[in-house]
Amino acid sequence: MLKKVLIANRGEIACRVIRACRELGIQSVAIYSEADRESLHTKLADQAICVGAGTNTDSYLNLANVLMATQISGAEAVHPGYGYFSERANFAVALAALGVKFIGPPTDAIEAMGDKASAKKAAIAANCPVVPGSDGPVATDSEALEVAEQIGYPVLLKAVAGGGGRGIRRVNSPDELAGLWKMAVAEAQASFGNGEMLVEKFVENPRHVEIQVFGDSYGNMVYLGERECSIQNLRHQKIVEEAPYVDLPADVRKKMGEAAVRVASSVGYQNAGTVEFLVDTDFNFYFLEMNTRLQVEHPVTEEVTGIDLVHLMLRTTAGEKLPYTQDDIQLKGHAIEARITAQDPDLDFAPSTGLITGWRMPMGRGVRMETHCYAGFSVSPYYDPMLAKLIVRGDTRAEAVAKLKVALDEFDVTGIATNIPFLRRLVASPSYEAGQFDTGFVPKFLSGEAV
Repeated sequence: MLKKVLIANRGEIACRVIRACRELGIQSVAIYSEADRESLHTKLADQAICVGAGTNTDSYLNLANVLMATQISGAEAVHPGYGYFSERANFAVALAALGVKFIGPPTDAIEAMGDKASAKKAAIAANCPVVPGSDGPVATDSEALEVAEQIGYPVLLKAVAGGGGRGIRRVNSPDELAGLWKMAVAEAQASFGNGEMLVEKFVENPRHVEIQVFGDSYGNMVYLGERECSIQNLRHQKIVEEAPYVDLPADVRKKMGEAAVRVASSVGYQNAGTVEFLVDTDFNFYFLEMNTRLQVEHPVTEEVTGIDLVHLMLRTTAGEKLPYTQDDIQLKGHAIEARITAQDPDLDFAPSTGLITGWRMPMGRGVRMETHCYAGFSVSPYYDPMLAKLIVRGDTRAEAVAKLKVALDEFDVTGIATNIPFLRRLVASPSYEAGQFDTGFVPKFLSGEAV
């Protein structure tokens, strides 16, 4: 087993990994910015090292400082969490040069799947269905217009690099394309340092369904069921995720899982990863992308499989074989995750910062919390607004939804605005309760078109 691990991240995911390390008897090292000095992850870790000032570029994305902290700490491995350096191959390469293990996939796999164009080619080569569109990046809005005319509107402009809903625009007609092209390219360049774009057919009324895969260094790989992630905000960022997708036919689940394993295996994938799909109303599925890291929504998979994914990441990095075969993976019950963010629903979800004066979390059987916050913690303007993840589990989806409603009602945060009031309204809507939604549900809900 590993002896000492540095967590190159912050917030709830840093706390999550630190707890896993403690459970396995591994010493943990936290890094923090000056703005995060009092964050919970610095208190939970065995050791904490400041890596810079408040901004991400000065601290959590300061490669030299993070590498220096790794050397100072004597950590033999680094867990990147998600975001930041988790999908940056240069970080894994730099760690390897220091003789430090990267708790994640091989560099080649990160590079192959980090670029959406090469990922799409890998999916095609693995006999996985893909959305019709450009064969690779398109260089100009004129080329994008030609592709759009061939495949038909609406189309989606999608950044080759990155994720999180940035660099994506829906185009409904030729007149819109030039303006939206400029916006998407500029956003992608600012967010990822890469303005290259793909053009794809927009799938009408789709579900966003992703498959969790896991592989070891001995060539073994399994899929651990699916997550339904269609409840997304106006920027395509997930808000509520579930496992499993209860309406998904068993044969489609099997086909999607096997396709995900083929795609991941084709690039020599190891450790935790997620293959994302769009699923239409007839349950045809199309490869969307692969995230070469642990997902924010991984707890719902853990709740329905009984498998601790972070433990598994640490164990397989230490050289252990995957302890499960595909036949061992069984889905039991239903789990839902709601992301709690420091955003004001009454002000178009504008960020809310400041001191948390009160923090009362929900409790009870089947309720799980992942957070770095507490009463007295100050929410900084520098970082992602997510404060916590609320996860509930029930024997059925109806039971899980009922628990989620109660838990959201119990959740009370004062001092700053949060999205909790919005989540309460959303999960109480008849359409959500009935499971009748797709990726366009939230905009319709906000406009009053959906109830």
